[in-house]
Amino acid sequence: MAETVLTNTGLDSFLDGAPEHRDPAFARAAEAVLGLLALRGADRATGLPEPTPGLVRQLLVEDLPTFVYAPPDQLAHYPAVLGALAARFDGVRRERITAVVAESAPDFERAMNDPGNLTWHRWYASLLRTVGADLTDPEDVRRRLAALDGAPLPDGARRAHLMGRTALADVLLSEALTRAYVRDAEAPPAAGPLLTDHAVATGIGRLAAALQDRWTAAGLAEQLAGPYARFAPGPEAFPHLVLADALLDEHLDYHGDPAAPVPPPPAIEAGPVEEDADSLIRAVEELAEEEFEPYGGEAPHLLYVVYQRGCAAESVARKAAEYEDWTVDPALEDLAVPVPDAAPEEYTAPPLPELVRLLGTAEPTEADRARLEGAARDLAAVLDRLAATGLVFRRGDAFGLTPRGAGVVRYLLAVRGVTAPDAAEAAAWTAPEVVAAAGGWPASVAARVLADWLHARADTADAWSGLLAALGTVHAGTPDAAATRGLFAVLDTAGAPPEALRGALRDPVVGAYALEALRERGEPADPIQVRASARALHVLDGLPAKKGPLESRRAAFDAAAADWPGGSAALVRAMAAADRHETERVLRPLGITLP
Repeated sequence: MAETVLTNTGLDSFLDGAPEHRDPAFARAAEAVLGLLALRGADRATGLPEPTPGLVRQLLVEDLPTFVYAPPDQLAHYPAVLGALAARFDGVRRERITAVVAESAPDFERAMNDPGNLTWHRWYASLLRTVGADLTDPEDVRRRLAALDGAPLPDGARRAHLMGRTALADVLLSEALTRAYVRDAEAPPAAGPLLTDHAVATGIGRLAAALQDRWTAAGLAEQLAGPYARFAPGPEAFPHLVLADALLDEHLDYHGDPAAPVPPPPAIEAGPVEEDADSLIRAVEELAEEEFEPYGGEAPHLLYVVYQRGCAAESVARKAAEYEDWTVDPALEDLAVPVPDAAPEEYTAPPLPELVRLLGTAEPTEADRARLEGAARDLAAVLDRLAATGLVFRRGDAFGLTPRGAGVVRYLLAVRGVTAPDAAEAAAWTAPEVVAAAGGWPASVAARVLADWLHARADTADAWSGLLAALGTVHAGTPDAAATRGLFAVLDTAGAPPEALRGALRDPVVGAYALEALRERGEPADPIQVRASARALHVLDGLPAKKGPLESRRAAFDAAAADWPGGSAALVRAMAAADRHETERVLRPLGITLP
């Protein structure tokens, strides 16, 4: 069936066009290219599916890397097939198709070699080829497959990744086959149907499996669905993906974008990550039972919020206060929580002075503390159940992830496409990449990661200069610019090479920050070099933006304006020109109109 699933694609006439087209590898590439173009609705009025720029791009960077296995030495055949198709046209159409093929070819090669695009079928086809299997012989495929028991996964991939990509490929291929059949039924093409009624009657699933065999290895789909199903587990083998979905939801609530990086944990302990994740989802599901109300359903949030803190410990009392709608000073939400070496198993709320430090609540009473302690005990019971997995800890009022737990949560986030680097990966980022990520992290975490990034480069002047330049260019002109340049405050500039700080004096964004750092160190610095924009931003960032009565905030601005050449109007113009978003946020509540 694999040879005849897709009919009337013009394959025979295309291969008869030139002797070199009879090369088996080229013929295999042509069958896949023509078949996929036809499946995607390419016009077959001339007998061959006619590529369009959009179809060519989709074929090269999406469809082929999803459905087809091709050895590295045969990848070039696929763009070549498209080039041969384009050569059948004249004029502008030929030029457009040829240009898209050339433009997409590098992306095609990257996508075909990306472990993130592998399906079970593509992966096992590649393994079978490395052991000498004849991918066109189903019996040889079966025999060689039996010898691959326990074969390793490719670098950078996990079983859940391959399972997810395989499930997606199955859906996409089945949908494409169904649409093609309906399309031909509604408007029968002159070239004849792509799918016969008899073929469709056998089931779309069987047709999809036959195409997978044709495009990867003969008989492979049947083997992976039958005697070797353990080699290609489906969604039922990954119950923890329910928790991965919940953590993704938490991440989207925080950031709105799966690509927004979460901070790397300071330490990750390797373990049986899938088994640990299954253990964690069992605990999470148990916590959803009535006996753990009212906080049992908050387990995914608790796991995420601790990971988002860079795996720094959080306070049970502080989280309970948030759940109970107490007022918690936003400036204290990321305040460090001490972890005692030992503590009684029974939960006790921190004493009043510690509650004030954690919450910023003005003068709580013992009665307030007693009310909070009840809620905190309910929350501690949830955390203790999670701690029974060995992936979470609670000691006294502090709770967090163990190093092994950090690895599990990182795995679960990454499985759902969240950018979740470890410390080594974050240290390998470019300066703009690490600055863009750190701007959304707690200050203490950003300080650690940026220091590690600099240490990985031996704290050289070049590294410091690159990082300081990134503070002014990343997110420039956006509402995030202020938070980005605010990262200067978390840098340990006491150890920075002086030439890097002096070199930053003329930076239009952080120049005044560099001047301040040099003065604090007692280093010589020329203030004349600092530009007006950098001085205006330094003043702007020093104004109280949200806290305190409006009168005192206006007084702070007036005091700064008194020392600015040209007075308040000139200062507002300079601020607005340097960062209009932040200037409006800070000054508009004070009744100051921007130019």
